[in-house]
Amino acid sequence: MPIQSKYSNQQVESLMAELSEVFSKHQAPLDLELMVLGNMVSQIMAERVPAAQKQILTEQFCSVLKQAVS
Repeated sequence: MPIQSKYSNQQVESLMAELSEVFSKHQAPLDLELMVLGNMVSQIMAERVPAAQKQILTEQFCSVLKQAVS
């Protein structure tokens, strides 16, 4: 069963398109794009997620990522 998001597809697609444009502008290769996205996730987790929730949120994020790529 898909997870229902509180964000519209338009909001998600708009942000994805903007990020994609930035990567294209910089002619970023795949490995650099993935490194930047990973660093952004790590930074968001470190700065904005309470310590008590980091492990659970990390596991949920990884699980959803695995499902998305399989």
